[in-house]
Amino acid sequence: MSARRVVTGATPDGKSVWASDETIEPVRPIMLPGAIIHKLWGGDGVPELPHDGTPPEGLNYLPGPGGYRLYVYTVPPAMTYDGRKKVDREEGLADLQRKLPGLTINPNSKNPGMHATDTVDFQIIVEGEVVLELDDGAEKVLKAGDVVVLNGDRHKWHNRSGVDATMVGIMIGARRDQPDSAAPSPAPSSLDRPGPANG
Repeated sequence: MSARRVVTGATPDGKSVWASDETIEPVRPIMLPGAIIHKLWGGDGVPELPHDGTPPEGLNYLPGPGGYRLYVYTVPPAMTYDGRKKVDREEGLADLQRKLPGLTINPNSKNPGMHATDTVDFQIIVEGEVVLELDDGAEKVLKAGDVVVLNGDRHKWHNRSGVDATMVGIMIGARRDQPDSAAPSPAPSSLDRPGPANG
């Protein structure tokens, strides 16, 4: 599966043009068995216009404060985060850094898949059905057409249906307050931020 990315831009004299039309191949991290991720666009600051439409390069998976990312995610049916236990740890982490730089996973998490990032995320379900779990097991079933606003909160995705589910994700980098300056939070790229669900 691939995604088509069509981009506009502007010439030096201000004329709007088609800057690019290309196929974007997916990323399939072996630490996230069955997941398919298309990295489509992003930036690490306030966009400046006019823009010639040149694709961004060298971006980490997660944006810093004020940055942004656009992804398409495919979540396979019966996806299990426990599947990564079958992957060689060093090989899996190296693969993750090649494909999704800046993202970290704790393979020894007591609640695999439960995570938080220092971002505000807009998740649009475009196909299939997913379940979004928060702390203490609170869940909601989400279907095509539903939109979720995640305000940096701990969460975990499930697909308990028999077909793939596809989501469009827009991530905006945010700053997280530190209520206890003596106990800084883990790196914002961590996929296993400690909390009440997994200690």
